[in-house]
Amino acid sequence: MNGIEAGLSLGANLDDRLASLRAARAAIAAIPEVSLLASAPVYETEPVGVPDEFADLSFYNTVLIIGTSLDAHKLFAQLQKVELALGRKRSIRPNVPRTIDVDLIYYDGQTIRSGGLVVPHPRWTKRRFVLQPLADVRGYLVLPGHDRRVRDILAALPPGQEIRPVQAEW
Repeated sequence: MNGIEAGLSLGANLDDRLASLRAARAAIAAIPEVSLLASAPVYETEPVGVPDEFADLSFYNTVLIIGTSLDAHKLFAQLQKVELALGRKRSIRPNVPRTIDVDLIYYDGQTIRSGGLVVPHPRWTKRRFVLQPLADVRGYLVLPGHDRRVRDILAALPPGQEIRPVQAEW
């Protein structure tokens, strides 16, 4: 394992969603100085905060845990390259459909707010589609700025944000 543990949230709601997640996982694992430590199950989730015309395009979501020796900004740049290579089109409109979305949720217990990078991810505690798969693989974690474990934050979420298991091993 490389020395730093990081958590990544992956989502896809265009084309073959499971194939997109698999391709992203393979591309991330192929980044020099990155090793795959764990893959959470895949869940199907309703889109959150999307424009009305995309409300019927459900997501497949999961979490990967990686080890890395890259600093957070270099890792983030590599993750953006993976998105681009897999057909991600950036839009000025927020929350539009995408072939793949990769977010850096946490990085070695650090708080980072520089160079366009915010870690832990600013909305991770409100998103069941991040919390459920993260709890599956690292439910005991307490991330910076919080005093509760991931699984306890998940348990305290209000009802809503429907989530359905798709595939445990992928």
